Amino acid sequence: MSLSPLLRTVSAAAILATAFSFSAGTSAAPVPASEQLDRTEPLPARLRGIDVREHLGEMAAKGAAFIDESGRHVTLGDFLDGEHPVILTLNYSRCPMLCSLELNGLVGAMKDVDFTVGKDFRIVTVVLDPNEKPEEARASKTRYVRQYGRAEAESGWHFLTGSEANIHAVADSVGFSYGYNEARKEYVHPAAIILLMPTGKIARYLYGIEYKPKTLRLSLAESGEGKIGTSIDKLVLYCFHYDETEGSYTPVVMNIMRVGGALTVAVLGGFLTTYFLSESRRKKKASSSSTSEGSARSATT
Repeated sequence: MSLSPLLRTVSAAAILATAFSFSAGTSAAPVPASEQLDRTEPLPARLRGIDVREHLGEMAAKGAAFIDESGRHVTLGDFLDGEHPVILTLNYSRCPMLCSLELNGLVGAMKDVDFTVGKDFRIVTVVLDPNEKPEEARASKTRYVRQYGRAEAESGWHFLTGSEANIHAVADSVGFSYGYNEARKEYVHPAAIILLMPTGKIARYLYGIEYKPKTLRLSLAESGEGKIGTSIDKLVLYCFHYDETEGSYTPVVMNIMRVGGALTVAVLGGFLTTYFLSESRRKKKASSSSTSEGSARSATT
């Protein structure tokens, strides 16, 4: 039995731990406040308050009422079945650029993930514009479902239109602040998607207009509370945690070391068990051969 792959894993973890220790011990001293220069410009008035305040572990507004793209009266809670995680987005059909970039980026990432919308998870897009009609929402859904290319998405991706009060109820519950530019007749909003647990609790925020497929997969597995994903996903989630500053999952050195140690014990245990079983069989075979030879000699005599 070869232990080289395991040893390489443990060695890599040890090197990683050493690198973390070295970087922590050699960090540069902070620049004194008197020497710091503020080169930032004040935000334009229309962007002030446009932000995401993370409400991890809190509940989304499940009771907020909407009309879906087919004209049905629904609530956000209707799409939280206790089994499947939900990706929540806040966009609108007439958005000049950001919404399409964001949803195109999401679709692109989902194409590279083997979890499927409508089968393994759901998507709910709450339309920011209270004047948007279900017909417009339906056209947007058709475009992105067609782009995604998996039939299950037709029943798994929902576009919800509703009153300003209900839109704000959902946005406020997940910490999503947005505004309206009167001069340009458009909404100003962050680029972020929110992953909800099957119960409606907020599990993860992903930002930007491009999403790494591996990060999206792990976020869905984590949001699913173990209800979707493989044993490998669970092992990776044990060894990695989401770093919001990096926008991806980063190593947890101590957990990697624990897994490496457990694997070492398991492999050595398996090796020793195989060895002793082999020795036991060899001794039994030798004993059986000796007995047969002795019986043969007695019979000859």
